[in-house]
Amino acid sequence: MAPTRNIVIFGETGAGKSSVINLMAGQQIAHISPDSHRCTLHWTEYPITFENGTRYKVFDTVGLEEPRLQTQDYLTAISNAYGLINTLKERGGVDLLLFCIRGGRVTATMQSNYRLFFEFLCEEKVPLVLVITNLERETKMEDWYTRNVGNLEKQNIRSAGHACITAANLLDGRHKDKYEESRGILRRVVETHCNASMEGWTGGQGWLSSFIGKLVEFVVGRPKKSDIIGILTKRCGMTKEVARQVAQHIRDEVQS
Repeated sequence: MAPTRNIVIFGETGAGKSSVINLMAGQQIAHISPDSHRCTLHWTEYPITFENGTRYKVFDTVGLEEPRLQTQDYLTAISNAYGLINTLKERGGVDLLLFCIRGGRVTATMQSNYRLFFEFLCEEKVPLVLVITNLERETKMEDWYTRNVGNLEKQNIRSAGHACITAANLLDGRHKDKYEESRGILRRVVETHCNASMEGWTGGQGWLSSFIGKLVEFVVGRPKKSDIIGILTKRCGMTKEVARQVAQHIRDEVQS
């Protein structure tokens, strides 16, 4: 039996992550609720099996709601990132990133989420597919990407593939047809880029230290060295000596 492929789906509140999961599954398995009460990089898992028997585990993961992080959010994000990558490592690694955005302008928060997941969390080692939602009013949904791809690339948001869709299932008439069309578009792009011949990314040597150092760029103010050491030893299982070295490195980076 082929292994289950692991997908991390992310995007800010209102981008339609839960609706995209339900569209992909062909049934309602994810309840639509705001991420605002959950912490950055907190996740919920959903198993999905396509008609051809291919199995996926989708990790619905909380992204950023603002371009910057407060210190406490930064510390919580470190802990959550450590838990997420370790969980994925036990399951075979990350095979695909799905970045959900609403059809519209590129925002600073959108750019920060792209960097958080693609650059910082997965070190640009995992294919990313852009899922653009709320396109039911487009005559041809793909037209949105044709018009906006230049601007996305100008903002350094690049992807291995994309899906222009609507994930709103309470539509009628021709809009309802677009919902069914969207399921096919989404599943095809997932099958194309979730390549069974490739091993999932599991985090390389020094991954956590690298992630912590990069993420500090988003933090408002300067995190205390003692707080960073506390998170690394209590929640991430580091020895105090290693945690001190990592924390000092981050402090040096901030000051340079």
